Amino acid sequence: MNPTLSTRQVQQGQSQKLMIFVLSMALFGLGDLVTEMIPDVAIGSIELGIPYFGFIGLILVMLLNPFYAALGASVGEVIFSDLLMGDFGGLGEIEGVLTLFIGLYIAGLMVKNLKSKASIAAAGMVGVAVEQVLSGLADCIKVWIGVSDIDAIKGLPESILVLEIIECSMEFVVAGIIVGIIPAMYLIPRLHGKIEPLLGMKPREGSISKVAAGSFLALAAGVFVVAMLFGVLGEVVDIGAWKPDFIDQFGDGFVWIGIVIAAVVVAIVFFIKSKSRNKEYTRAG
Repeated sequence: MNPTLSTRQVQQGQSQKLMIFVLSMALFGLGDLVTEMIPDVAIGSIELGIPYFGFIGLILVMLLNPFYAALGASVGEVIFSDLLMGDFGGLGEIEGVLTLFIGLYIAGLMVKNLKSKASIAAAGMVGVAVEQVLSGLADCIKVWIGVSDIDAIKGLPESILVLEIIECSMEFVVAGIIVGIIPAMYLIPRLHGKIEPLLGMKPREGSISKVAAGSFLALAAGVFVVAMLFGVLGEVVDIGAWKPDFIDQFGDGFVWIGIVIAAVVVAIVFFIKSKSRNKEYTRAG
């Protein structure tokens, strides 16, 4: 094997993973900022809103490397929607990052046929359901061990679970299905084979083996335990919180600054990959 060629392939692989991470971070963060501008709808005492555009995360993890796309999307939510807007809750935010990562990663690993709407819908359903169940379970555990409060019905501890089920169900329907799986079913088959070459990648095919899937489930359980530890620690100790709240200071228009920054990052990623492909073609010629 040519050692120079091997080194070049490793560098290209690392470069692709970094680009996927940055692209996912910027695109998911961009979508998260757009949801900030969409008002919630109140139905009685229940408020309906879009927590995030689920289809963006599903498209990224199914078309690109699932691990780096899921990690980039979950980190992008914190960087663009929290830190950049001046509303970062500290260590407790890591819990949300990890649970979203697990859900998106599972969805990316489970999809078997990127041309099949049924396969995309099934993988997306499982991934979103896992993320919502883990998030709700984490909230319940924090209440049960006494580090967090919730507006439960007095004298009825079981109401905590009921409220979490209602909230998670609403998010599952809105973020998971309406602005998640339904758009993804139509967009992924059309984008498959068209987006990947722009990043210098071959289109993804198939899913992981059962052995790899079993190993990942064990890893996911470990990641959830770590997420819980950060969630509990974030409730007990206020470390790393940063809340100047720029939207309150400068108005809703401040969100556009974040949107522009995220859009510029996306444009830079595609520009760099375009230049890289041109160099490769020149070298090959």
